[in-house]
Amino acid sequence: MALPLPRIVALGDAAVLADFSDTLDLAVNAKIQQLAEAIRRRKVAWISDIVPALGSLALHFDPERYELAVPPIEAATALIKDCLSRKLPGLEDLARTVVVPVCYETALALDLAEVAERCKLSVEEAIRRHCASPHRVLMVGFAPGHPYIGGLDEKLAVPRRTTPRPSVTAGSVAIANAQSVVYPFTISGGWSIIGRTPLRIFDAGREPPALMAPGDCVQFEAITRARFDELAAGSK
Repeated sequence: MALPLPRIVALGDAAVLADFSDTLDLAVNAKIQQLAEAIRRRKVAWISDIVPALGSLALHFDPERYELAVPPIEAATALIKDCLSRKLPGLEDLARTVVVPVCYETALALDLAEVAERCKLSVEEAIRRHCASPHRVLMVGFAPGHPYIGGLDEKLAVPRRTTPRPSVTAGSVAIANAQSVVYPFTISGGWSIIGRTPLRIFDAGREPPALMAPGDCVQFEAITRARFDELAAGSK
């Protein structure tokens, strides 16, 4: 599919936002990630960051390096249109596969039994479906390194919880609607918790700090509590 021309607006005084869709469309999201890579490959000196989101793309720029005669929003519009007029990089060339071990045992999966009952599945079938789905990171946001992951099996699609929890433990794997998330820190959250990974999702001392990036394929892999404890001890 071809991306429609976006609505481009100023985002503060040092960024522009190209808005392609108001709703989550996995095909549009994939094209946005391809467009982001095409712009990265241009190595434009005045662009300091390229941030793909669910249905939009933000271009941040360095005012001290911007020397064009036209306003940045015009330059960004021309750049986006030019990239869209050419063949975009293939999504398959951009993606890594990140294996995320998850313990789905009750103590770490606070809402799994409730989700399974609501979806008319056994707990074992809910776990199987979550691990079997072809997941892909749609964006990273809300908190540093926090991945929003599309591809959730439609049988597991449940709405956000009515009352958010004030504290969700780092590493918790949670689902809502058509997505999964993995909490990088202990923060508040309103999604249903179905497991926990021992991996560090965000580590400021690591390069890159975020374990996952937009476009990455994600493979959830069920592990025992003993394996979880072993991996958690090794990641400290």
